[in-house]
Amino acid sequence: DVQLVESGGGSVQAGGSLRLSCQVSRYSGFGTFCLAWFRQAPGNEREAVGTIDDDGKPSAADSVKGRFIISKDNVNNTLYLQMNNLKPEDTAMYYCAARGGPRCPAISTTTTFVWWGQGTQVTVS
Repeated sequence: DVQLVESGGGSVQAGGSLRLSCQVSRYSGFGTFCLAWFRQAPGNEREAVGTIDDDGKPSAADSVKGRFIISKDNVNNTLYLQMNNLKPEDTAMYYCAARGGPRCPAISTTTTFVWWGQGTQVTVS
């Protein structure tokens, strides 16, 4: 089992930066995991922002590529989302998610991830 707790959200002006963190706690011992960031704006479906394989290979959605960076710290079991040059359309609740296995799926949807955090709000004005 995996528990995910996000932090780092807040309000920022357009062009600014924020770094989200997700503390990953594993209760089932060993295993490999794909980790991901999703976001959901009011009235919209939850969409994938990016993923990172168990070996650290990241992948970002086209809408954030070049602005957002996904990384993780295996020592501290923390997933990060560095968000730069933020735009008002980035306003959303941001969630981290996890699924078992060393590789993330080519297409990430809400149904392909098992464990979810409670979310952290990002507002860009």
